[in-house]
Amino acid sequence: QVNLLESGGGSVQPGGSLTLSCVASGNTRHNKCMGWFRRAPGKEREGVGSSDLDAERTYLRDSMKGRFTISHDKAKTTISLHIASLKPEDTAMYYCAATGASCSDPYNYWGQGTQVTVSS
Repeated sequence: QVNLLESGGGSVQPGGSLTLSCVASGNTRHNKCMGWFRRAPGKEREGVGSSDLDAERTYLRDSMKGRFTISHDKAKTTISLHIASLKPEDTAMYYCAATGASCSDPYNYWGQGTQVTVSS
């Protein structure tokens, strides 16, 4: 079992930035990939990007490139998502997920989410 705890969300004005963090605990030694997803009000959940913990590679959805940055720590238990130049359309619940398989496979573990609200 892997537990995921997100933090760093909040209310931000357009143009601001935020860094979200997700800490994994429990049986993390089998974690191969951790990722970020978001669900905006009235919309389906969408993937933001992921971090292949073994290959030391990160992936971002094409629409997220440029303003979103994903990183993870050397212990491979914390993944971060930095969002720059925030827009109102970035308002969403952001979720962290982890899997013992590849980043292209379904995620086994999910956090409770952290809310990001962008408004003036």
